Amino acid sequence: MKPFTLSEIAAACGGTYVGDEALREATVTSVERDSRQIKDGSLFLAIKGERVDGHDFIKKCYDSGAVCAICERAPENAEKPYILVPSTLDAVKRIAGAYREKFDIPVVGVSGSVGKTSTKEMLYAVLSQKYKTHKTQGNLNNELGVPLTLLSMPEDAEAAVIEMGISDFGEMSRLSQMAQPTVCVLTIIGCCHLENLGDRDGVLKAKTEMFRYAREDAEFILNGDDDKLCTVTDVRGKAPIFFGLNEQNRYHAENIENNGEGGVSCTLCFDGKRLDVTIPAIGSYMVSNALAAVAAGRLLGLSDEELKRGVESYKTVGSRAHVINTDCLRIIDDCYNANPTSVKASLDTLKNFDGRKVAVLGDMKELGKNELALHFDTGAYAKESGVDLVLAAGPLAKELAKGADGSWFESVEALEEALPRLLEKGDTVLVKASHSMQFERIVGFLKELNV
Repeated sequence: MKPFTLSEIAAACGGTYVGDEALREATVTSVERDSRQIKDGSLFLAIKGERVDGHDFIKKCYDSGAVCAICERAPENAEKPYILVPSTLDAVKRIAGAYREKFDIPVVGVSGSVGKTSTKEMLYAVLSQKYKTHKTQGNLNNELGVPLTLLSMPEDAEAAVIEMGISDFGEMSRLSQMAQPTVCVLTIIGCCHLENLGDRDGVLKAKTEMFRYAREDAEFILNGDDDKLCTVTDVRGKAPIFFGLNEQNRYHAENIENNGEGGVSCTLCFDGKRLDVTIPAIGSYMVSNALAAVAAGRLLGLSDEELKRGVESYKTVGSRAHVINTDCLRIIDDCYNANPTSVKASLDTLKNFDGRKVAVLGDMKELGKNELALHFDTGAYAKESGVDLVLAAGPLAKELAKGADGSWFESVEALEEALPRLLEKGDTVLVKASHSMQFERIVGFLKELNV
């Protein structure tokens, strides 16, 4: 970390410093919420969760080398300093904002209903060709994840890519207030979190809150193929930079060819230039993600050679369009999360593979009052896409199965029991559902399945 003293931290969060006055100017080496990650010099965040209360681990953290704790109640017989605050969660946001202020580097904020993580990884791959780049790890993209990401930024970071996920109005404002992006990237305005956001216009309003606290000279990179984002023609007196497959976008693509596991080849076109690339991913939607990253890279001074090398060094992460080949099946593990827009994109990817195509789909959560119709429509899209077999599990997915003329199962267990008799050797099987459905179990089952 850059030097960050207990005195600065207490001032940033408005907390009350309690402890040896001589240690006020001690610096922290890391900020941790997990007592198992504590190192010498760590600042421990005592957070009360649903199952575990971090306050119960303060002494253990002191013993493990923590120099201080942020807490909502005073620890008993504290032998080291602590900073008392009304809310540790609110405090860490303010501390993260203060730490962000120590960096005068490009910070790219990424959001959208679909493709946040894959675009973040593509941006990281591209920017890393020129800069020592810090990025969001895993799914740390919410009101705790973003401050932890900022607070883990190393002293020598030259650029950062911060993924920002939301489910309600006001959240993006708080995230962007911390991150203060110098480049804002928005991917797609889809049907997600409609329980809180109402409709896609609400999603657009919530996502574009990112612009509110962007740095004064920030640039805005938006998907011009999206019917909502393309209506954003002026942001704080500046025209956005549009990317997308349509040639009307400043950054667009030609000659797109999906070669399955051989990647997606295309020509990226911008400002009179043409860049031939092969993206090491299975989905044609990755072309748009590459265009967004190339637009950001050019803003930050990367050469054409660096841009091409970055796009072609992209790597998938976690359960996101990850291809697993077994002796019997090709599995597309895309079960990290799902909404109608992302499921349809995954179905578009599935149809590019040879042989029989099977979609194993589950409930899509937080879709609000039209959730059943949205499930039915997604199933109908699967049928229209030429998927040979749709298998659905979960109460909401019953409508999806109806729309697809597919088979429905009440539970994951019932679906697993049926898979051996429904699948055939050589099938390509897409697995996708909302994270709470725990479809990673199905992926694990399929990996061991012999058909």
